Amino acid sequence: MNIKITQRLNLNSKKSTLYAADVVQKGGIIVYPTDTLYGFGVDAKNKSAINKLNKIKGRKGPISVIMKDIETVISCAKIDNNQAQIIRKNLKGYTTIILPVKSGVVDKSIMGKDETLGVRLPNHKFAQNICQIIDRPITTTSVNRSGKKPLNDPKKIFDLFNGEFDLLIDDGKNNYLKGSTIYKLENYKLKTIRK
Repeated sequence: MNIKITQRLNLNSKKSTLYAADVVQKGGIIVYPTDTLYGFGVDAKNKSAINKLNKIKGRKGPISVIMKDIETVISCAKIDNNQAQIIRKNLKGYTTIILPVKSGVVDKSIMGKDETLGVRLPNHKFAQNICQIIDRPITTTSVNRSGKKPLNDPKKIFDLFNGEFDLLIDDGKNNYLKGSTIYKLENYKLKTIRK
């Protein structure tokens, strides 16, 4: 019998970003730190990886993504110049904005109604660096089973999910215990979805 063991790398390891990018490019699942919660990450265009992630979480539906930079977000969005200014001003740090995106940006299984997608640019740059290397977005969803509290302690994450995902990037316990604030771009205003 072949038992899968999750690999664990310290964030400060010289190879952590390149190794994580390689795992994602090969269809694997990583757990990585952000400025809010640890997140499950897969290639946002890889349906097979997304299906594996949904099985771990015990859910289906929209999943937000992290992109490499604001210019990528703007170029992928179906918005005008005034809406782009709203996004430029507000998409940073502890914020997720749901906005309409062009077809093919991510697998349609993680998009919301009307071809919308939640996007983040966290203050913690690890995930954005992966996106830079692989030149596509990765998912960002809390590390938990559906209906359970998110985990933010690498030891607990490893103990509960060992073998179900491929790589844990350990940046120590994060004491920030809530996800990002979520807004939805509606016409020319941001509507609060989750505080």
